[in-house]
Amino acid sequence: MSSLRIDSENRQFNNEWTEKYAFIAVDANPVCLICNECLAVSKEYNLRRHFNTTHAKFNTTFPPGSAARKQKISGLTLCYEQRRRILFRACTDQERATAASLRVAWILGKKKKPFTDSETVKECMLASIEEVVTDEKTRKSVIDSIRQIPISDTSNIRRVESLASDVFETLMDKLRKAEVMSLAVDESTDNSDVAQLCLYVRFYDGACFHEDLLGLIPLEGQTTGEILFAKISAFFEENNLDLARINMLVTDGAPSMVGRDQGLAARMAAVAPQMRSLHCLIHQSLLCAKLSGELKETMDSVMAIINFIRCTSSLQHRLFRKLLADMSAEYKDLLIHNDIRWLSKGNALKRFCELKEEILVFLQSSKLKKAGKFLSLMGNNEFNATVCFLSDVFYHLNQLNMELQGRDKTVFELVEKLRAFQRKLSLFSADLCPEKMLHFPTLRKSGLQITEVMSGFIDSLKNNFATRFDDFSISIPSLDESFLQLELIDIQSSDDLQQSLQQAGYEKFWTHVVSQEKFPHSRGLALFLLTMFGSTYTCESSFSHMNAIKTHNRISLTDQNLQHCLRIALSTYTPDFTALAKSKKCHFSHYKL
Repeated sequence: MSSLRIDSENRQFNNEWTEKYAFIAVDANPVCLICNECLAVSKEYNLRRHFNTTHAKFNTTFPPGSAARKQKISGLTLCYEQRRRILFRACTDQERATAASLRVAWILGKKKKPFTDSETVKECMLASIEEVVTDEKTRKSVIDSIRQIPISDTSNIRRVESLASDVFETLMDKLRKAEVMSLAVDESTDNSDVAQLCLYVRFYDGACFHEDLLGLIPLEGQTTGEILFAKISAFFEENNLDLARINMLVTDGAPSMVGRDQGLAARMAAVAPQMRSLHCLIHQSLLCAKLSGELKETMDSVMAIINFIRCTSSLQHRLFRKLLADMSAEYKDLLIHNDIRWLSKGNALKRFCELKEEILVFLQSSKLKKAGKFLSLMGNNEFNATVCFLSDVFYHLNQLNMELQGRDKTVFELVEKLRAFQRKLSLFSADLCPEKMLHFPTLRKSGLQITEVMSGFIDSLKNNFATRFDDFSISIPSLDESFLQLELIDIQSSDDLQQSLQQAGYEKFWTHVVSQEKFPHSRGLALFLLTMFGSTYTCESSFSHMNAIKTHNRISLTDQNLQHCLRIALSTYTPDFTALAKSKKCHFSHYKL
């Protein structure tokens, strides 16, 4: 009430009070020139009381109206303005130094570099300035400014925390306003044996679609569906997010994720009625190509030969690489297959086929018993034909996998790629005959015969893909179908909209071309569906970034530090460094006035 009364009285500073009571107005508040005390209200009674109580002798030393008093007041005013300018300049320099340290921390975080590299960055900047800037005065000024930048490893940790906090708060602000969101969830163990639950979110913010790291939650002990649901629920509640707004949950298909009664998807569906769950489409495509029987035995034999050459001893590995160099081989080494890496099987087979002659020479020169066994195996035409066939097939599967990978890909884009590959499988089946083999170049080049196992595997691929994807569909939310039908007819009948769809693509067409006023039902449905993830690629990629961060940082990272670093590395948003430097999130204890 008192503040309202003061505002209504429109109390303003009277310039006569400067000479009378030694006060000046600073940001509408009266400040004493003698003791620098600031009063809350510009009221003459308050100024007079302060002056008579605290500086009663001032009138005696400098009588009112005298030249000496005017000179003293003028001098006090000048001194105050000088001190204020110095303080303002110091604060500005301080903020610039902080903004610079924030930029350095951001760049290092984006590159997944360790905190301690910040000091090396500073040394490089100083060394470069000493060499490049020739004017001594300018060089000294720039070097002094750089030395004021606080970028020690401990300072960098604080800067990373401030940056990650700003990124997270910005994400939360946008996410709370989003009507629906899609969630990709995956769990993995990092290189220090800590189970980490990765949450990635996709949503529409009114301007464009975003895919961002929502959280990285460490897990202790078991990783059951009940525990995963409890962790996610607590995270959403803590950050004032609504689980009911989730329209799609994509997982890796693990039992703890997709269990019918106790899995994460079932538990989340109970609190989010509109939510659909989906087993990652990339994982499903890999399961379609699972080997068995004779093909699995062939693959295992190829891996055994590779491991014999590369892993028996470091000496044997060096000798093989030396042989490749002596024979001027195209490649310097064989590749090891890892089931975790999606593309490694096809790449390992391709490299094995391309280095077949060099492998034979090396096995012939080896005196180990296993070498003779492997040499005999590689002399078998049926084995060689199967290896060539697998190399060609997995080349095509790898091409599909590469098309499915990547950020900002909706579930419908992935389904389109999978449907196209199903048609290619029919082409491959017809092409697998001695007269053609256009799509099996390695097998064709070898001149070896086609076996029933090969044609059987192509048929098996066709059946597996058909079983998983022929009837693929996503149920849509309840809406007024009559209005939707009318709107879709109008869109299909518009030549301009059809042309815009071809030029802009799905996302921009529905977000920037189609009018919300004219087509509210069709646009709302499109945005609902385009929000959906189709794979857990973003989570898988995050785990790779996470392990790189933990490997590069030589200092021990807490779970919170790790999440901050990962959030910066994967963020699609860039903070305003200058504004952040001025905010309360950054403390300036490093700078002493």
